[in-house]
Amino acid sequence: MFTGKWQKEKKNDKNITLFCFLKYFAVSCNIVINHFSEIQKLFKHKKTKAMIIPAEYDEIRPYTPEELPQVFEELIADPEFQAAIGHAFKGMPFENIAAAMRASKSNLEFQKALVYPFLQGVIQKLSSGLTVSYDNKENMAKSLCISNHRDIIMDSAFLCIVFVNTVDNTVEIAIGDNLLIRPWIKKLVRVNRSFIVKRSPGIREMLAASKNLSSYIHYTITERQQPIWIAQREGRAKDSNDRTQEGLIKMFSMYSKEDIIDALKVLNIAPTTISYEYDPCDYLKAKEFQQKRDNPEWKKSPMDDLINMQTGMFGYKGGIHYHIADCINDEIDAIDRSLGKNEKTAAVARIIDKHIHRNYKFWAINYYFYELLTGDTRFADRYTPEEKAKLDAYLQGQIEKVDLPNRDDDFCRTKILEMYANPVINYLKACAND
Repeated sequence: MFTGKWQKEKKNDKNITLFCFLKYFAVSCNIVINHFSEIQKLFKHKKTKAMIIPAEYDEIRPYTPEELPQVFEELIADPEFQAAIGHAFKGMPFENIAAAMRASKSNLEFQKALVYPFLQGVIQKLSSGLTVSYDNKENMAKSLCISNHRDIIMDSAFLCIVFVNTVDNTVEIAIGDNLLIRPWIKKLVRVNRSFIVKRSPGIREMLAASKNLSSYIHYTITERQQPIWIAQREGRAKDSNDRTQEGLIKMFSMYSKEDIIDALKVLNIAPTTISYEYDPCDYLKAKEFQQKRDNPEWKKSPMDDLINMQTGMFGYKGGIHYHIADCINDEIDAIDRSLGKNEKTAAVARIIDKHIHRNYKFWAINYYFYELLTGDTRFADRYTPEEKAKLDAYLQGQIEKVDLPNRDDDFCRTKILEMYANPVINYLKACAND
């Protein structure tokens, strides 16, 4: 989609992520702006009763519908926003774009009219389809979805598609403030129902921010009955060995002085499993593994993150599957209350992991790469000789994309195999422990 020359010219531009997003948005869905009113009619618009959200959450919460008109006007008047939109929607009058924004009377309406068609375009052009399974539709509508994390942008984006199609709503999305590099970007994501996770460097500030975040999540689930998505760990599990960070579980309970079991039960935690047939970023992750191996002090640059975002968004994904498990309140309630807080936290993390691991969807690439990694041939009947040959070529092609002067082919091969085999390994362990 984008040439190396374009990337080089723009590599120092802090707006590159939104340029990429909006440019593809325009290519995939330019009909949206020109036929905005028709698209709106495709959806049933629900008028919800306004709720006054406590002021203590003002710095992190999404904008309310009442705030949108002013925010839209601020965005429309922002020269940087205009420049980004103008770059993305070349040939489209900015007045048409502004009119489309002003016509959205709620966050959900904005998402349905503008974001939904974009994501449907991604699914149609860059995958073989999105499938969904769930255990309890009613509980799903008011749950805290904790998922494994594969893609920086698309994990939560596709979940919003799942929720619109299933319960006519979208999830609020947890997003780190490190990604909000410009004021207009911060405004745009809050329009799109994101709430902000502050990553303060100070211990005291971090503690206060965590308590506020915990309180906001509790309030959103219990009072507003608005579903939320958050990843099970900070950052992606680049080797696909999905494990819930216990610190995240502790943060969820910080709003309360009650036993952690009681504090967590009311959040309606629904473990959510995300499966992609192909990970467009697999070779980038292998590259990062080697860079860290060769230089333990190596750290990603902002440009590395942006390349991962672009590759994840525009790369071919094959099949995509989401499974939303039922809320685990009963399982949390069954934890021995005589245990210490750390032991209870670990037990909850294990419950979440068990459900995530048991609900992966697998394709030929998972089974074949599991065999190549482990030597176990139990799944040899799950792929054909033709698929095997295709996957051998895919593996070699991804290794060759690792642009390091000292590329270790064997190491990169093992790392890519692990990315597709580890979900199978964890699935087998989860089923064996049932």
